[in-house]
Amino acid sequence: MPIFLKAAGIGGSILALIAAIILFLKTIVGFIAFLTGAIKVLIVVVFILLIVSVGFLVFRGITNSRSRKE
Repeated sequence: MPIFLKAAGIGGSILALIAAIILFLKTIVGFIAFLTGAIKVLIVVVFILLIVSVGFLVFRGITNSRSRKE
């Protein structure tokens, strides 16, 4: 039996299906890892913006209180 007929048999089909499933799961895991990384970066950026905005409000409050005294 030639080799290309063995590859087209039921065993080859099952192996190809298993390989396709493994590849799909590997891709899904990579995508989920990318999404969690993006969410972590977004959380850090939002936290930094929050800290900067609170600092800006404190600085503006101090500036306004100094201008009212003078």
